[in-house]
Amino acid sequence: MPDGSRLNAISPLADEPRDAGRHADAGAVRFEGVEKTYDGETLVVHDLDLDIAAGEFLTLLGPSGSGKTTTLMMLAGFEVPTRGTISVGGRDITRVPPHKRGIGMVFQNYALFPHMSVAENLAFPLGVRGIGKPERKSRVTNALEMVRMEDFGARMPGQLSGGQQQRVALARALIFEPTLVLMDEPLGALDKQLREHMQYEIKDLHRRLGVTVIYVTHDQTEALTMSDRVAVFNHGRVQQVAPPRDIYERPQTAFVAQFIGENNRITAKIEKLAGAQAIAVTRSGQRILCEPAAEAKAGEDVLVSIRPEALSVASPGTGGENALPATVSNVIYHGDHIRLTVAAGSGEEFVVKAPTRQAEHATIGTNVEIVWNARDARALPI
Repeated sequence: MPDGSRLNAISPLADEPRDAGRHADAGAVRFEGVEKTYDGETLVVHDLDLDIAAGEFLTLLGPSGSGKTTTLMMLAGFEVPTRGTISVGGRDITRVPPHKRGIGMVFQNYALFPHMSVAENLAFPLGVRGIGKPERKSRVTNALEMVRMEDFGARMPGQLSGGQQQRVALARALIFEPTLVLMDEPLGALDKQLREHMQYEIKDLHRRLGVTVIYVTHDQTEALTMSDRVAVFNHGRVQQVAPPRDIYERPQTAFVAQFIGENNRITAKIEKLAGAQAIAVTRSGQRILCEPAAEAKAGEDVLVSIRPEALSVASPGTGGENALPATVSNVIYHGDHIRLTVAAGSGEEFVVKAPTRQAEHATIGTNVEIVWNARDARALPI
């Protein structure tokens, strides 16, 4: 992990005036045909074309080894692309050293100097840049107010909680008012409750400052909670880039559907395409009315993905756009909803998340009918 000096190096310390390049698109980022290989054979990042708007909060999401962190490190300047170009605010930075990029960065390990107070941690890089004491003091005060830590300037990092240390790291990344901030799994070391709280803190800070944020995580919930858009990576390729709701409700690939949240999957073949809908036939001969992804074609095998909360439990014979007779095999109470496992007569097993009052009649062994709308069933190429 980067040490404190490396973190400071990527902040806009010198070689560029504080307001240089400040315009409407100063924080816009573009990757064009970017590839990265470490051994000359295996590509860690494949032919990446990605545009990030100024002021956007974009999350790079994917499993370990998917290429998301390598992409961030190439933007930071700690890795050099094997091919392609990277630009920020219309300026090609592909071969520009990290300390000349004017980018703020926050890492998971905070990288604070343990022998300096909070205020000294924030003031140190300003002093290196030659900024006078009155200006340093003013900027440190403003930075502490920005992260709601006005009374913590005299404390040492070891006297702070994990969440407080992360706030200081954020303040240090933002003290120069960069137009672009990179965050590499910054909440990974925090417990669940504090991590969720910090998600809202960071999102609120982004809203107030309008800075471009590119955020790396493998946590799907974190990505959906914080982002304007999410770029889902797998094996070095971007599978889909879209707002969180589209990523969750309208996945374009089977990988995205399986990686983001929970879903029921049915293997089928598209029998017919009719505008925005399709008829898919399961292995058991059941016809399903569904919504095909852009790449789905008639005659091809698909994975029909249905989110558990999109399914409803009804009395046998109720019917709907899609309906399957089933038997309840498991019931788990979650307070605001009940999680049911049902075995369909066709042989498939489904998970249903139903509002408690709607499903309170369902008990193990009850015969029901599971129903869903065509728009909630996505037919994805396998």
